[in-house]
Amino acid sequence: MTSLLSTIILPIAVGAVALVLLLGLINMMKGGSPDTSQKLMRLRVLLQFVAIVIAMLAVWAMGR
Repeated sequence: MTSLLSTIILPIAVGAVALVLLLGLINMMKGGSPDTSQKLMRLRVLLQFVAIVIAMLAVWAMGR
């Protein structure tokens, strides 16, 4: 379980956060819609929360 969390699922979650962050930056640099930027920021915060929960689960599983 620990190996699956720390080597597969956590990098995917962190990659998703990075992707949404880059999409938001690209949208801002292009002068895109502020509504799109707001949606991407909310999605990024949600994905960061999920990534933190996964990281904490991995740490917890390593301690068992």
